[in-house]
Amino acid sequence: MLTRGTGADDKLRILAAAARFDVCGSGALETKPGDLPLHFIHRAALPDGGCTSLFKVLMTNTCVNDCVYCVSAASRNVRRSAFKPEELARTFLEFNRRHLAEGLFLSSGIAECPDCAMEGIIKTVEILRHKLGFKGYIHAKMLPGASSDRIEAVCALASRVSVNIEAPTAAHLKRLSSRKNLLDGILAPMRQAQGLQISHPQLIPAGQTTQFVVGAAGEKDSDILNTSANLYQDIGLRRIYFSAYRPILGSALEGVPAASPWRQHRLYQADWLLRIYGFSLHEVSLALDRGGNLPLKTNPKLAIARARPWLFPVDLNSASYEELLRVPGIGPLAAKRLVEMRRLRAVSSVDQLKKLRIRYREAMPYIWFKGLLPFERQLSFLPELEDNEYCEPRYAKYE
Repeated sequence: MLTRGTGADDKLRILAAAARFDVCGSGALETKPGDLPLHFIHRAALPDGGCTSLFKVLMTNTCVNDCVYCVSAASRNVRRSAFKPEELARTFLEFNRRHLAEGLFLSSGIAECPDCAMEGIIKTVEILRHKLGFKGYIHAKMLPGASSDRIEAVCALASRVSVNIEAPTAAHLKRLSSRKNLLDGILAPMRQAQGLQISHPQLIPAGQTTQFVVGAAGEKDSDILNTSANLYQDIGLRRIYFSAYRPILGSALEGVPAASPWRQHRLYQADWLLRIYGFSLHEVSLALDRGGNLPLKTNPKLAIARARPWLFPVDLNSASYEELLRVPGIGPLAAKRLVEMRRLRAVSSVDQLKKLRIRYREAMPYIWFKGLLPFERQLSFLPELEDNEYCEPRYAKYE
């Protein structure tokens, strides 16, 4: 374990703090008293419900960009530092060998030019893959503005790649950075990575992702959801992350209030409906208020159901899988279990719903089966409803 006072300690403190704007996990790893807090190792959720640990750090926090949401912006008076590729590769491998970090999440500021910064990322991953023999998970950033040959090189090495879109439209992005170009700098690398995956299916096995900064550019949730749906359909992103904006002292947006954590939460819920439940963009848009935003006090799936009362109640013994997914309180796993159970016996009691892990208090106004008591009479038997059904258990779930 690293101890206080080492040079690596200082670099990790600086470059891990600068990397915190990229969402990849649910929090820093806890350590024993006296050890360094491992703020550079984050928990990340797995598709099977388990979790892994990712070493998250920047190559350097020196950057020529002027992103107003970022602590590493060129105008910021902060301590700057940098890793050399060999140094960073061996530092990560030390934690990997001690079973503290199973994978690497690697990004970088742009000290000189995008290609120069990409070269540092590529060399680090090359050392890990070819010299040190690491075959595990590596998430590498495609930096905005990088050339096509650098994008191809990192895609040939990484398990997953990403470039952060940050804002839903070019006009919104211009409010955040004068140097970033949405079409050529961000969407072009995404499309190139997609093309490489199509022509070489063995590349980038964990796909590609992106991230929005929520609340910094004056965007509406409808803007974010429209762009998200297009990215899923046109580029085949594996998933999208959302990071609630926090103002930085001295930045151009210092007076812009922080985005509500509930707004970030609702966007994750709506994204879950698009990505996992198979809802259309039109369906998800039914949850938006007149201002184009998701209500903070109601989860999107419940708002959508309330907007279409003619679809309910659904008969649990005859409804299709897709119809069951539209019922508040019924997720994909519960819907599959219910469909399988119906082949053996009919749904006839609330106890069966409990065993299927259906949130029956939430579902009750929207379902029917023979023998079901009126909803008002069921209430006295049901526990209090919690509003967490459609939240992802952790923000960094890679499939």
